[in-house]
Amino acid sequence: MKNYSYETKKPSIVFFISAPLVLAFVLWGLFSPGSLEEASGIGLAFTLNNFGWFYMLSTAFFIGFVLFLAASPFGKLKLGKPDEKPEYNFFTWLGMLFSAGIGVGFVFWGVAEPVLYFFDPHPDYAGATEGTRATAGLRYGVFHWALHPWAIFSLVALTLAYVQFRKDQPALISSAFHPLIGDKASGAFGKGIDTLAVLATSTGVATTFGLSALQISGGFSYLFDGIENTATTQLTIIGIVTVLFMFSAATGVNKGIRILSTINLSLASLLLLFVIVVGPTLFIAQNFVTTIGGYLSNVLSMSLDLDPYGDGEWLGNNTIFFWAWHISWAPFMGIFIARISRGRTIREFVAGVLIVPSILAAVWFTTFGGTALNLILGGNDVIGDMVTADAELALFATLGELPLAGLMSGLAILLIIIFFITSADSASYVLGAMTSSGSLSPKLAVKILWGLLIAGTASVLLLSGGLEGLQTASIVAALPFAIIMVVMIFSLIIMMSKDLKADKIKVRKKERRLVKDEVFGGMKENVFDEEIRDDLKEDVREELYDDIKADVKEEVYEQVKDEVYDDIKEEAYQEFKEKIYEDLRDEFEEQFNNNDDTTEKKPPENK
Repeated sequence: MKNYSYETKKPSIVFFISAPLVLAFVLWGLFSPGSLEEASGIGLAFTLNNFGWFYMLSTAFFIGFVLFLAASPFGKLKLGKPDEKPEYNFFTWLGMLFSAGIGVGFVFWGVAEPVLYFFDPHPDYAGATEGTRATAGLRYGVFHWALHPWAIFSLVALTLAYVQFRKDQPALISSAFHPLIGDKASGAFGKGIDTLAVLATSTGVATTFGLSALQISGGFSYLFDGIENTATTQLTIIGIVTVLFMFSAATGVNKGIRILSTINLSLASLLLLFVIVVGPTLFIAQNFVTTIGGYLSNVLSMSLDLDPYGDGEWLGNNTIFFWAWHISWAPFMGIFIARISRGRTIREFVAGVLIVPSILAAVWFTTFGGTALNLILGGNDVIGDMVTADAELALFATLGELPLAGLMSGLAILLIIIFFITSADSASYVLGAMTSSGSLSPKLAVKILWGLLIAGTASVLLLSGGLEGLQTASIVAALPFAIIMVVMIFSLIIMMSKDLKADKIKVRKKERRLVKDEVFGGMKENVFDEEIRDDLKEDVREELYDDIKADVKEEVYEQVKDEVYDDIKEEAYQEFKEKIYEDLRDEFEEQFNNNDDTTEKKPPENK
């Protein structure tokens, strides 16, 4: 495996394959939205009927695997060189994680999911009391946004950070396959993997674009009577935000995304604290504790529930959609999180990427969803009617029942817009890197082109089916990458096992060196005569010899093996060369002698 130069900026063959495919999809939806919707429906039915179980099982397994890495000796391995420090402080790092795109999901679904699940509950809670349905609704909302999505992102990000910063390989999904298939990962097979990752990412990001446009449009229509929540408004918003993200993209990760992420985290914190303080504070606290308890008690059964005796429609529209959406978002989130996580240990990484966001998800959903449910259970029918009719209005309908409704709704719209811009900025950077041989500095033109293609994809998905169109695209597009993620687990284990073994050898060598220095150095300061000191030194040498010999043998083995291999190869070459010469010489002599014998025995011709 050759070391990679991160200065590459030229678009790769993956760009010239994936970009036209995405463009063709956009044109298909633009000129024939009906046929696109029909084809998507067929693909959705096939995927849910045949692979719903795979989504559920693999996603649950990802959580267990990531937690195992953090708790095992692998957790102390660093994503980078041993002396490297994290590039960003912890608060900024969390802000970039939150703002990279998943924050859009929190804001959109934080109220919508618990309320929708209250009116349309999981089949196990159909016919249950209002309190039971409300509790289950909050629990499923947290379930869809806590451990599972962040385990998906963690797996991809860990693998990519490992190959980038420990193996000096490009920021490409195919790089993770080097331990399994060697240099083939850099060939046609690897290009195919990267192309699938780009297509999945573009679909997942487009889904987020569409959700953002839906919610911004809904917010404007809620606040301003003259603005209608129509497709035209949504497409206009996509166009305006696309232009805004170009300015952010031009400044790069360290300036654009970093600044906007810090602002966004501050706005989100302000909005969250406002609802906690002016909303039903005690009710929120009680719901948080109850939801966490119910979630932890039922997470395993919820993770493996496929409703085999029902029609599976609820799971397909909700849980499987969210798992697929998160998986399709994983290449983008994985590459971006890896990019900003250099210098952190795996244990610290898992704590920051898996645990902290999961806690934030529980706080966010129980705060906003709990407030909405409190209003509904108190007799407010307006929120329920609005949310079931237009899910994008859920947040604004809830804020409308609290003090400073107009100001807070405006703040929420600003929050979503900045989330939208940071999502577009981050996505264009990641897609640019994925289609520029993993360059950490893709050309601005490539980033802008991807931003335009994603905006176009989101637009045609909205035109062909609205929210359902966005959900369908995610479920279908994520399947190939879900399979790729399972394979990545084996690759990551191979790499980490080798490095952990090498690190242990280095530590043992250092410890023995310190022991030898202490023993032999101390003896020089003693008053023993030279003969006694030499005898003691020899005894200590014999005791340490076997251990040191084992370490040296293991360390030098590969190098000696290569040298011996080359020597044997050269000797064998010379030996076979001489043998071939001898065989050819014998063969030619035998042939020559046969010709002489034939000539001597030939009878004279008659004259």
